Amino acid sequence: MDLTMDIAQLSVGMHQQQAAQSLGIAVAKLAMDSGKEALELIEDTTASLDPNLGNSVDMYA
Repeated sequence: MDLTMDIAQLSVGMHQQQAAQSLGIAVAKLAMDSGKEALELIEDTTASLDPNLGNSVDMYA
């Protein structure tokens, strides 16, 4: 076997693994950020609601 070819294959494999790991981390960060944004949107939406709205019904016409 050619030792030079084995080292080259090992190097390529390691770089591919590093790229895949970096991609996975980037996707995880993106998912975390979008989850935080969704939570903030829900909190903002519910905070703007009137807490007394819908508690009573006007029966007079």
